Amino acid sequence: MKTKILGLAIVAVLFSCKKETKIVKKEIKQYSIEQFMDNEAVGGGSFSSDNSNLLVSSNRSDIYNAYTIPVKGGEMTAITTSDSTSVFAESYFPNDNRILLSADGNGDEIDHLFVRELDSTIKDITPEKGAKSSFYGWSKDDNYLYYGSNKRDARFFDVYKLSISDYSSQMIYQNNDGLNFSGMSDDENYFALSKSLNTNDSDLFLYDVKTKEMTKVNDNRSANSAQDFSKDNNTLYYTTDDGGEFSYLMAYDLSTKEKKKVIEKSWDIMGSGFTSNGKYMVVYVNEDGKNAIEVLEAKTMKPIDLPDFGDKSITSVSFSDDEKWMRMYVGGSNSPSDLYTYNIETKEQYKLTDVLNSAIDVEDLVTAKVIRFKSFDSTEIPAIYYLPHQASIDNKVPAMVWVHGGPGGQTRQGFSSLIQYMVNHGYAVLAVNNRGSSGYGKTFYKMDDKNHGEKDLQDCVEGKNWLAEQPEIDGDKIGIIGGSYGGYMTMAALTYTPEEFDVGVNLFGVTNWMRTLKSIPPYWESFRESLYLELGDPFSADSVRLKRISPLFHTDKVTKPLIVLQGSKDPRVLQVESDEIVAGVRKNGVPVEYVLFEDEGHGFVKKENQIEAYSRILKFLDEYLKNEDTPVDGEMSSTEIEAE
Repeated sequence: MKTKILGLAIVAVLFSCKKETKIVKKEIKQYSIEQFMDNEAVGGGSFSSDNSNLLVSSNRSDIYNAYTIPVKGGEMTAITTSDSTSVFAESYFPNDNRILLSADGNGDEIDHLFVRELDSTIKDITPEKGAKSSFYGWSKDDNYLYYGSNKRDARFFDVYKLSISDYSSQMIYQNNDGLNFSGMSDDENYFALSKSLNTNDSDLFLYDVKTKEMTKVNDNRSANSAQDFSKDNNTLYYTTDDGGEFSYLMAYDLSTKEKKKVIEKSWDIMGSGFTSNGKYMVVYVNEDGKNAIEVLEAKTMKPIDLPDFGDKSITSVSFSDDEKWMRMYVGGSNSPSDLYTYNIETKEQYKLTDVLNSAIDVEDLVTAKVIRFKSFDSTEIPAIYYLPHQASIDNKVPAMVWVHGGPGGQTRQGFSSLIQYMVNHGYAVLAVNNRGSSGYGKTFYKMDDKNHGEKDLQDCVEGKNWLAEQPEIDGDKIGIIGGSYGGYMTMAALTYTPEEFDVGVNLFGVTNWMRTLKSIPPYWESFRESLYLELGDPFSADSVRLKRISPLFHTDKVTKPLIVLQGSKDPRVLQVESDEIVAGVRKNGVPVEYVLFEDEGHGFVKKENQIEAYSRILKFLDEYLKNEDTPVDGEMSSTEIEAE
């Protein structure tokens, strides 16, 4: 199967200083939220069959649409013009200029696959109502595409083979056991399937279509993930952390069942895959919260030379089918990633985008710095630190502790318009990768199991203490911010450590674990047991602890100002989670603001909504964190916005 080599999204966080301060290191221009959101986000990059164009997704129209751009640079051409639901580019068809697209319903995560025909009409090729579909790749002969769908059983994804001539499809693997499709050999005889055991470990299986034999690949309980099959259909490549802290790359011989280690690094190998004809192997490494990419000659396993971009990094790559062209995204924590193409034969490279708003001087933005601090039990906690240019001993700035999503996520070194906007307007940020974060070894990853809102919260408090010790930080003005699980941590901080942080920013955070764990989408069924093992089973005695760590039941403890932001179509953290926490905290006479978007899901993707959300966050921080005279225990400030 021709698979897509995907880059990984990188998210980071940053800050700056008071406009009226007299003593500053340098003059830093402040930019509006509209200017920051005028940055363009571009993703993907599928080559047309003749290598003349790239197909990408961009939010230049204020929501995501599909565009084409000449491979050597030029104007982008809009392929879709949606003004409501975001549309994402998946791939050019292998032998013509038809285009595969995907879209859900305003964030409900029920994705369908669409084809833009040669006459520009768009057809839904997975039209089953309520069913979610995902593109898996193209057949070796270019006559079919593979996709997964839960249309037969809402809990599980079966594998389908769809003819690109008439769009008829047939099921080629029926998933009755909650296994997850992880890949397929080009001859369609071998399927790689995985079974989640817990949020870290999974078993990897190989299914032989001809013999119906199912073989378990791994020997011990460990994290195992299929990466790709060799082009001769004889070898499965997979990553595992068996016997070690970090994932490394293994090769499994399909006939002899022998295994050998291929590549090992001092960090997790996050992914690996071959180009269309197997000439190159791409390897992604999570190197201290930053992508490190190698492109290897498959025959020699030696890296090829890639262009040097100085202090910027190549964050993802993919290749044309003839393996002559490579597209690259290049960026850094102070610069959003631009799209480049590179001709491997001629060594020519072309910059196709300039996504940073030209009105913004990159010198006014802040570069991330990795730091580490000791937590309450001497555990070393990694974090990503953003200190405003204007900050100094004489010009102390307020700060925010940033908590990533998950549980089990990781804040990485990358560009964020929201964070740079906050930095630019006077706030430092420490993005804490608390215990339980991925990327720092499996022992560290498992340290928050059934400790949520407890030891991981203490890591965030210790991060606040570290900030308070920095000579450039105003230790009396430190808040906490996070989305999803990070939003939960914000509410846990305000509830269980009410005097530690001065304000809280909760973006669609969990507030009632029992309800959230009982209401997970049906298509998460294969991961449900793993979530219960890590967080607790809401249908068991674990419910006692889950209630204890759910902020909703302890809102009387909240004494600090709070802003909550939520999408009404969120299928993961239901709107009621935010509705109820706002109502509960308001009973305390505490300043509470609530921003609700009727057309967003789990995260905000429309520029109009992002501008509203981020400007409201900054206004809230300016009023309640920067302003020393703002009363906390006085008259309630209750502001609520419903964004249509």
